[in-house]
Amino acid sequence: MSEKDNKTQWAEDRTDWAEDRTVLANERTFAGWMRTGMAALAIAIGLRAVFGPFEPTWAAKAVASAFILIAIFIFWAARRQACKTIERMESHDANAQPTRVMTILAAVLSLSSAGVGVILWLL
Repeated sequence: MSEKDNKTQWAEDRTDWAEDRTVLANERTFAGWMRTGMAALAIAIGLRAVFGPFEPTWAAKAVASAFILIAIFIFWAARRQACKTIERMESHDANAQPTRVMTILAAVLSLSSAGVGVILWLL
């Protein structure tokens, strides 16, 4: 193998590794957004604890509901961005999470968040 071919191979390897790092960074970013959505959900639950005897109760519940809706939006926005990135990237040595897993996670967290909202309104 000539020196030029060797340099070309190294350049291609570095590009492949950069794409793999981007795939893994995308998954870390997705996980970070999931945590942010869960934090918004925790704020909604915390509002119930802080404003338990608050009158009118509908006002505190409405604010908590806003945080629940924000959490659901975050889950689906993160899923959309992560899936778009995965579609554009080609993994080489790293195995990206299937977009199906991200969709299931966003759906489960959204349904659970909606359940929390129903419970908060029933309390």
